[in-house]
Amino acid sequence: MSLQLAPGDYVAIVGESGVGKSTLLNLIAGLDRPDGGRIALDGREYASLDEDGLTALRRDQLGFVFQAFHVLPHLTVRQNVALPLWLQGQGPQAADGPALQLLEAVGLAERADSWPRELSGGEMQRVAIARALVHRPRLVLADEPTGNLDPANGEKVLALLADRIRAAGAIGILVTHSLEAAATADRVLRLTPEGLQV
Repeated sequence: MSLQLAPGDYVAIVGESGVGKSTLLNLIAGLDRPDGGRIALDGREYASLDEDGLTALRRDQLGFVFQAFHVLPHLTVRQNVALPLWLQGQGPQAADGPALQLLEAVGLAERADSWPRELSGGEMQRVAIARALVHRPRLVLADEPTGNLDPANGEKVLALLADRIRAAGAIGILVTHSLEAAATADRVLRLTPEGLQV
């Protein structure tokens, strides 16, 4: 397969269960290494990076939205969103402003000091989206981000994700088995055992 994306592109990758959608996302994220071929972000080939380099790439350039939210229960909503900025070396005061701005953008400013256990599934997914975008990543990866949500909340989360990716001028890749979810992207690509069909 061959795929090249530019800033502002938002694509969905669909396919049957087990065809390799999550594996492809893990390769793009640098979590797995390919057996062959090349993956590059802004001209930097992943193969040229050691584990520290890949960790820095993920920390600074990538944003992740997972199906299972992965909101940390021992941090408040504000702290969860600020976490990527802390990992980049920003102190709590410097990270607070951007975190609150993103929480405002996702409609959760009033829940900034709440604990994750106090949130609904839809609210936790919005926290996950805010956290994925707070450090202005170049590439946002979403793996079945509505799989644990009811249809109404799923629709809201997908609209929010698409809007925030486009507003940030990031590249967005949504992996899903849902054609309805895929329809929120600008292009839909199908992954089959034979490869990626544009």
